[in-house]
Amino acid sequence: MNQPSKASSDKASSDKASPPERKQSSGKKRTDNAHNQEFGMSETRFWIQRLSKTAIRAMHILGIAGSAGGILYGVEKSLWIHWWIMAMVTGLIMTGLEIRQSRLWLIQLKGVLTYLKLGLLSSFFLIPQHKPELFIVILVMSVVIAHGPAGLRHYSIWHRRRIDEPKGKKRQMNG
Repeated sequence: MNQPSKASSDKASSDKASPPERKQSSGKKRTDNAHNQEFGMSETRFWIQRLSKTAIRAMHILGIAGSAGGILYGVEKSLWIHWWIMAMVTGLIMTGLEIRQSRLWLIQLKGVLTYLKLGLLSSFFLIPQHKPELFIVILVMSVVIAHGPAGLRHYSIWHRRRIDEPKGKKRQMNG
């Protein structure tokens, strides 16, 4: 019954306890210049843009949630219209940012379904008695496309396959 020596078992457990340190090639912290080269913008600008887009999405979801009760339960319009306006304005802002970032969005499923959702929303005027059902379909479509795999979101109806922006060609929000 060979048992490892105490010294070798201590070494093995210490290796597990502390992962090896990662060395950076220059021995210095990553600079904004390195971040600019890798991502095409400074780290500060990246975080400002990222948090801004997240805030717009949050306001969009809040607007949808606020207007949902009115649409689903036929509540007086004056009680929920401000939520609806917030949802529509933030939706337009997000659409504009997506198109500005990549024109491919227009032919990818994520863009096409956004326009289909807008078509369903406009049908509220044509068949108002079906607003709740239309709203639920729009909501389900939104969840499927937002949380679906990239292969689904980036599927091009024009090319009939997944299509992505070439690396290094992706436009920046403000650039």
